[in-house]
Amino acid sequence: MQKFLLATGAFFVAGLLHAADGIREVNSAATDREAVAVTVYNDDLALIKERRRVDLSSGLTRLSLREVAARLRPETALLRAVSGQPLRLIEQNFDFDLLTPQKLLEKYIGREVTVIRSHPTSGEERRETATVLAAGQGTVLRFADRIETGVPGRLAFDSVPPNLRDRPTLSVLLDGAGGKQSLELSYLTSGLSWQADYVANLAGDGKSLDLNGWVTLTNRSGAGFDNSTLQLVAGTVNRVRAPQSQRVLAMAAKAGRAETMDATQEALMDYHLYSFERPTSIADNQTKQLALLSASAVPVRHEYLLAGNDWYYRNRHGQIGQKLKPAVFIEFDNRGGQLGKPLPSGIVRVYARDSKGAAQFVGEDRIEHTAKNETLKLRLGEAFDISAERRQTSYRKIADNIVETAYRIDLRNAKDEAVTVRVQEPLPGDWEILQESHKHTKESARVASWNVSIPAGGSTALEYGVRVRW
Repeated sequence: MQKFLLATGAFFVAGLLHAADGIREVNSAATDREAVAVTVYNDDLALIKERRRVDLSSGLTRLSLREVAARLRPETALLRAVSGQPLRLIEQNFDFDLLTPQKLLEKYIGREVTVIRSHPTSGEERRETATVLAAGQGTVLRFADRIETGVPGRLAFDSVPPNLRDRPTLSVLLDGAGGKQSLELSYLTSGLSWQADYVANLAGDGKSLDLNGWVTLTNRSGAGFDNSTLQLVAGTVNRVRAPQSQRVLAMAAKAGRAETMDATQEALMDYHLYSFERPTSIADNQTKQLALLSASAVPVRHEYLLAGNDWYYRNRHGQIGQKLKPAVFIEFDNRGGQLGKPLPSGIVRVYARDSKGAAQFVGEDRIEHTAKNETLKLRLGEAFDISAERRQTSYRKIADNIVETAYRIDLRNAKDEAVTVRVQEPLPGDWEILQESHKHTKESARVASWNVSIPAGGSTALEYGVRVRW
């Protein structure tokens, strides 16, 4: 096993250091943070604001802000003085080339290292100087009288190159009056994202549900943020897409526990901002859940929908389908009670109680960003006990662009209770219903629908004829 020694001991030391160019350096770690605020957007983007208490030297100073996000976008970084004299910023560098044994060896190509070997029996150590010639596919060392491949022992380095950091670091060259100051650093970073997830529990009679919303927050930014003020923005923020570097970050998310934190929301231009009152810690490589909302006894409506296609009405057909299954929907209004607030997009998972009172999963659907007072409609699946057969009973082509056709749809219900199925037909061009066994509703210029009641254990036939012109 290769062992790498740093002869100078610890590399990063808080306090003042003399740099090689004569500019004094101040290192600031995460322990200097006085406050942290994190605003996370839907599209893998976050705004980080942190305030650090730093003891600056007067004149030119290189301030190394350690433990920033590894996926920081340096062009968005902004540093300003919250207290004390204003700062004059001269340049900044984002150092994300992190210290590893391999990186350290690569930085020493062309430089000397000390090779330490132990005698196999006595354990006595022998030191020898060598120059690193290569460190890519393998290590090549040149000794005074030979060249060897591999590492024949341990390597000791006299220092760590200044551009090799143990943590992602934003280095800022500034000119200031010096003294203890509070500085605010803000920047955009990728690697932080959130999504909303909802759990809906239907009551035993199916007429109401309890809705709980959770925020699932994932941090792969390369930095952790302790005791941070958390805000979430729902909505699509326009971003200029620039070519991305091909740097791959292999990080495995660790599941975090859920926390109960009430969120308040407010309008932010054309977006919605959700704020959590209690500070939370967001560790790197962590996924955690936060409570977003809770509503009980929300009235719910059920619907069975059998949808057709507009191509049915252009040509002659026979029997189009047997045992067609209507889709099962539930819907409820985002108004009143504990709802009536903007709901961010996410997946709603629905559970129903069985005869023993145990919750069983019955389907899920995705909702888009939903404003208050709008209706949410969830598709759960297909009905098992309700089926339909559709066949064309007549077809007549009157002109090249005019067709008259008729259909019969037999609907069967094997349930122990009567149901109503909404048959929805998209019709091409200009259309006119010529005859029908049930009265239709014109939902739009292109859609007609019929509400067909089917008795328990029985069947009902829907017949209609239509003329279409295109």
